[in-house]
Amino acid sequence: MISISLQSGSNGNCTYVESNGAKLLFDAGISSIEASCRLAAFGRDIKNVDALIISHDHSDHVRFAGVYQRRFGIPVYITQKTMDSAMSRLRMGKMNDINYFKAGENLRFGSVSVQTIPSPHDGVDGSVFVVSSSEKRLGILTDLGHVFRELITIIESLDAVFIESNYDPEMLTTGPYPYFLKNRIQGPKGHISNQEAAELLLSGSRLKWACLAHLSNNNNDPAIAINTHRKILGEGLPLYTASRFAATGILSL
Repeated sequence: MISISLQSGSNGNCTYVESNGAKLLFDAGISSIEASCRLAAFGRDIKNVDALIISHDHSDHVRFAGVYQRRFGIPVYITQKTMDSAMSRLRMGKMNDINYFKAGENLRFGSVSVQTIPSPHDGVDGSVFVVSSSEKRLGILTDLGHVFRELITIIESLDAVFIESNYDPEMLTTGPYPYFLKNRIQGPKGHISNQEAAELLLSGSRLKWACLAHLSNNNNDPAIAINTHRKILGEGLPLYTASRFAATGILSL
């Protein structure tokens, strides 16, 4: 199983996962040109992607889904409520290949399974994901809302994870955001902090690596995020950060 974060953050999200012949994209928050070029740099053709799976209706995750479907012929997997919300707020355009799922269902792509898990983030009917194949399990866990009960059990089962590590509490508190936005970010339907993410990873005894994702541009810094995790986790677990502006390298299991 290999994975690449093509971009991660409030300016756009898209993650590629390939395993046992299945080629999957999670979210479409970056342009079709960016996604295509970044995949091509790793020898992958976006036209060969089997499915685009959407986590929720926020524009940084869904806004280019229609373009991906029309330009590259990629089937879109999305919940009905997420689709309805996105269509009402964004210029999604016509899509010809839409496959609806309900949060909590498992999706199958050959021998690869994608577990969809409801998220308390303030998107409409949002999900996070676990991709399973050949006894390897990869989590794509961003826009979490808060550390909900199932997360520890999920982390315990994973071999690798993209995990939200959105903000440093001190930077958020002293930063320029208005009071209501600070409350939203650290509230029960917002995002989780570096410390919360690191404490979650303590449960991951199977983890081969973790990639810190969805870092805030104004309330976090990759070096601060890594340092916070190292203080809590020590040096044993390989850690990466997903860029807001570029792809990671290929992360393998």
